[in-house]
Order: sequence, then structure tokens, then C-alpha cells
Amino acid sequence: MSGQADASAALARSGDGRAPARLPQSKTDESPVRIAHLAALMGLILALGYLIVLGAAYRNGEFLTDAHGRPIANDFVNVLAAGRLALAGDPASAYDWPLHKAAEVRAVGHPFANYYGWHYPPTFLFVAAALATLPYLAAACVWLAATLAALAIALRGILRGRAGIFLALGFPAALWNVTAGQNGFLTAALIAGALGLLERRPALAGLCLGLLSYKPQFGLLFPLLLLVDRRWKALAAAALVALALVVAAWLAFGTATFAAFARATPQVGRVVLGDGAADWNRLQSLFGLMRAHGAGEAAAWAIQVLGSLAVAAGLAVLWRSRAAYDLKAAALAAGALLVTPYAYIYDCVILAVAVAFLLRHALAHGLAAADSAGLACAGALVLIYPGVQTQVGLAAAAIVLAVAGRRAVASLSAPRAAISPLAPSP
Repeated sequence: MSGQADASAALARSGDGRAPARLPQSKTDESPVRIAHLAALMGLILALGYLIVLGAAYRNGEFLTDAHGRPIANDFVNVLAAGRLALAGDPASAYDWPLHKAAEVRAVGHPFANYYGWHYPPTFLFVAAALATLPYLAAACVWLAATLAALAIALRGILRGRAGIFLALGFPAALWNVTAGQNGFLTAALIAGALGLLERRPALAGLCLGLLSYKPQFGLLFPLLLLVDRRWKALAAAALVALALVVAAWLAFGTATFAAFARATPQVGRVVLGDGAADWNRLQSLFGLMRAHGAGEAAAWAIQVLGSLAVAAGLAVLWRSRAAYDLKAAALAAGALLVTPYAYIYDCVILAVAVAFLLRHALAHGLAAADSAGLACAGALVLIYPGVQTQVGLAAAAIVLAVAGRRAVASLSAPRAAISPLAPSP
């Protein structure tokens, strides 16, 4: 068997090692080579468009620096401020809002209106402290470039070609992550690494999941599905890495920092999820959708919990089935966004992981026109976010999950057939 055929067979196998049924081909299916080239071309076009938009914003004093040449404070300032407090020997102050805001003002060198809270566990202070050794603008650029590169490498590993790089550069949510100075690239890279390595290198997949503990709301589904699929090595590695990070952070930053984090977390929950201080329409979750449309807190939590349980149950069934691993991984990545009440538009970069696995599956099986339209619609919803300020990210995640689910149902209901060779990605 050729190397290409070996890769095709590996990609087509489900988590339990059984070859799934092949999706029935139709006249509306895109050819594998065309799929790969279209994905790469679209990503490249969007990435160039983002560069033009960001360049114009910088020129107008609306990105990185203002009209007076001063750094513009965005979400990244909370990271740098927390890092500098840690380097100064006072990491617990990162969870004290007045002290942390004062550190943010010092970081950019001028007062600004908003406050960008530090809501991360003490383990993430290692990253913050490393970035805090640089000036504000340099640190922001290094942060975005490094995490985007990590995502591009991870997606390239999934798609095994340049299409993965262009997907990372041109994914719609990438623009909003850059303008916010946020960590969506890192979160998506860790999820991509975990799912991309799970079949071949389960210990390294567990390492990625352990590192994902810096943003635990996006790891809620992983323990359940790894248990369902009996991925013991990945589970053990994830637990050990997370525990090692906690011990290292406790040794480096002290008990007081963990106590401050424990006190601050309920306060953040009350302000963001209870009072809606961050604007309900910005929360890309079922909870945010319900609150934005007038539901009370109890009703919104009930809908969020019921929706999360439904997604978790559906994914558990999928992961126990003989569906192709690519479809399982795509559904899990999309589901990770749906089961948390606390998600923003920049977190929707995670959907790039789901799209990558769907494209990889399409390289072996083709892509129906309905699925292409669904993925295009999901991308467009994320891209129009600033103009609509509603739960477009939630809708996009639901659409991507539906595409993965439809393809899984179709493959399971079709008769088994030989798997077509994997076309090389451009």
C-alpha cells in the first residue's frame, strides 16, 4: 500500500479501529482536490483582507496605537499587568481589581476608561510573566504572532498541507481575536493539538489538554468523551500535566495567590453572568442568548444546562459509534463552544478546528453542497459580528455541529465501501 493510501486508511478509521461506512457520493459533491484548493484560496483571500482592514485601522489610530501614538488598551493589557505584578513579587494583586487596574494603566502609560479583568487561574501567570518582560506593544505582537503560529502548525498537522495554515490565517474569528488581543488562537491550538494527536500520540494529546486547563470552560466535554472512548493514556497525561501546573504555580506564586483566585472567581461570575456587566449580547452562549432576550437568570441557567446535557449526550453516542474519527473530532470541537455559558466571539476561533476535521473528512469522501453552504454560512455569521452584536457565534457553532452530525448519520446509515484515497492538500 502506498504512503498516501496508508494515510487515507488511517484518516478514515473511527476511534475503535473499525472502518466506517463511506458517505454516498452525489452530483453535488466537491472533488477532494477542488475542496483543498478552494479552502486554501478562501483562507488566503480573507487573510489578505484582514491585513488591509488592520492596516487601515492602524493608520487611523484605531489599532495598536491611537491618534497620538499611545498604545491602545484592549484585553491583552490584563495579561501584561498581571505578569508585571507577578514579576514584582505580588501576583495575588492580579485578582484585586483596583490594584490590577492601576497596573494596567502603568502598562500602557496613560489612563483609559475600561477595566480588563484577570480571570485566569494562577497557572497562566507563567505566560503572563514571560510576556511582561517586553514593552506593551512588543508583547502584544509577540503574543498574537506566537499563538497564531501555534494554531497554524496544529491545523496544518490536521490537514497535512498548506490549507491548514491558510485556514488559521483566514478564519473569520481570527480578525476579532487579533483586534481584542485575546487568547482564542492559543485555546484553538491546544484543542487542535489534543484532537490531532489523540489517535497517534495520546500522551501528547493529554499534554495539550492539561495546558488547556488555563481556560477550563472549553475542556468540559473532554473528560467525558475520553472516558466513553476509553482513552486512558490521554486522560492520565492530561490529569498529570494539570496537576503539575498547579503545583508549580503554587511553588512560584504562593498560597495567597490561589486564595485570591478562589475569592475572585465567584465575584467574576456575579458581575459577568449575574449582572451582565459585559453585555448579554457579547456572550456567545445559550445563557447569553436567553438573558439578551429578557429571560431571568434561573431560566437562562436551566436552558444552558439542558442544552449542554443534550450536546454531551449526543456526543457520547457519537464517540461510541463507528463514525469516522474526523467527524467525532469536528463535533467535539464545535460542542466545546456550546456547553459553556462563558464564551465570546474571539473564542469562536475554536470552530476552525472543527472545520479542519470536516475538510479532512471531505478530502476522502467529498463534500455535499448543503454542507459547503452550512460551513460558509457559519463563517459569514462570525464575520458579521460587529454589525449585529448578537449570538452569531452560538449559531455558527450549532451549524458546524449540525454538519458534523449530518455527515456522521449519513455515513452510519450507508453501506460500507472502500475508502477513496486522500487527496494531497495544496
